[in-house]
Amino acid sequence: MFSFDLPRLFGVGLHILAAIFFAIHAVRRGRELYWLLILFMFPLFGSVVYFFAIYLPESNIQRKAGKAGTAVLNTLDPGKALREAQKAYDLTPTAQNRMQLAKCLLAANQPTQAAAHYEACLQGPFANDPEIRLGAARARLASGQMQAALDLLQHIRSHAPQFQSEAVTLLLAQTHAALAQHEQAQTLFAEAVQRFGSFEAHAEYAIWAAQSGNTAIAQAQASELQAIQRHWGNNQHAKQLNKALLKRLDAALAKADIKA
Repeated sequence: MFSFDLPRLFGVGLHILAAIFFAIHAVRRGRELYWLLILFMFPLFGSVVYFFAIYLPESNIQRKAGKAGTAVLNTLDPGKALREAQKAYDLTPTAQNRMQLAKCLLAANQPTQAAAHYEACLQGPFANDPEIRLGAARARLASGQMQAALDLLQHIRSHAPQFQSEAVTLLLAQTHAALAQHEQAQTLFAEAVQRFGSFEAHAEYAIWAAQSGNTAIAQAQASELQAIQRHWGNNQHAKQLNKALLKRLDAALAKADIKA
């Protein structure tokens, strides 16, 4: 008599669904074709690998936790992350280690060196990797190579529109501002605020507005930021996470003589 093994059937169905979910995620974010092959040839194993290698690092939770962890590490030993990244790359000069070194160089305010390493990564099989392109864009902008940063960011928006949308939109706005293309910058800052409504989006919009003489916008965004901070209450974690951004915001508003 024919019967269904429901537990086994349910288990098989779940890992196939997981593989499909991650395959869609890979396509939308412009990931390499080999991820699709891995996911469909080895759905369970591929899903686990994809989750830890790609999906989790791109998530907001992981990014925020990473920022908090970096802040703590930099406070305890400012140069440790860079030293360890340099040591790992010298020992094993893989693309992954080079990417980590570039990230640490950028965090250590060495954007020119970071840009060189990111550029080397973009010459190989990871040429279209949006994460590397985003890091390279940050390094290019920080080192004054605004047009190169703009090209990298526009490529991400065109080929991987779902990849870290908020970060890409804000960096693109900042790049247009650095190129004195303030109309495009304002459009993108307003888009970020409308789409994401995060503290970072409001703060970056306020900083740009204060620095470019748009007092009304800066004042409106400062009011929004005050409301957000009231919701924080005694949440020291939120304040610590945004410490550097708050410092930039206060400086920009003070220079423009805008009261928060």
